[in-house]
Amino acid sequence: MIRVVVDDLGFLEVDAVVRPANDTLEPVSSAAVRLDHLAGEELRSQRRVHAALEVGSAVVTAGGDLAAPFVLHIVIRSQAENVTRAALARALSSAWHRAAEWELARVALPLVGTGAGQLSPEDAVVLLVESLQQVEAGGHPQDVLLVVDGEREREEVEGLVSRASS
Repeated sequence: MIRVVVDDLGFLEVDAVVRPANDTLEPVSSAAVRLDHLAGEELRSQRRVHAALEVGSAVVTAGGDLAAPFVLHIVIRSQAENVTRAALARALSSAWHRAAEWELARVALPLVGTGAGQLSPEDAVVLLVESLQQVEAGGHPQDVLLVVDGEREREEVEGLVSRASS
């Protein structure tokens, strides 16, 4: 179900891309900043919120100028709460519930929750694999592309996915 690919999230022809965000849907990773830039004004206007969202929630918006028609925003931190294993697990679970509601079969995402002071790549992969194991057979998403920046990272992340899946 998980394929690791070297690509650019903004140009992938999938049903939705996952965008890590804070509780006001501001980007929390370089991948999310790049998506915002590529998606244009439509995405910026749709991600405006009137009140802070709960960490662990997920919201679907249109994809703007992205190749994917939809963006799945996952709230992984707030001003009061940094990224934790529990927050990421809740956010991924929420994302897959939204994917089922919207019938989003093909989803692409970066390695969510990693970076300075956050989770290790191994923890992030384990949480992703565990969250997808909770998706019912035949449910959504059916195909998940885990997008990385280079060949070396692809090999490393593929190894992590293989270990976490066994």
